[in-house]
Amino acid sequence: MNAERRKRIEAIKAKIEELRDDIDAIRDEEQEYFDAMPESLQGGEKGEKASAAVDELQEAYDALDGAVANLDTAGE
Repeated sequence: MNAERRKRIEAIKAKIEELRDDIDAIRDEEQEYFDAMPESLQGGEKGEKASAAVDELQEAYDALDGAVANLDTAGE
């Protein structure tokens, strides 16, 4: 791979890492929201939605983390 393509890959990685960090922050906020709920609400609809959102955000984070790893390998 030539230097120009490596440079483009690094730029893409930086964008993905920024998105990943944003998702991480939102996931943490949603987890804090869930944790602050009384236990009686955690098992209700709001709690279930918050918990599901945390799970989905984690999956999105993991997917982007995998994309960064793939780009690292491609840029070698």
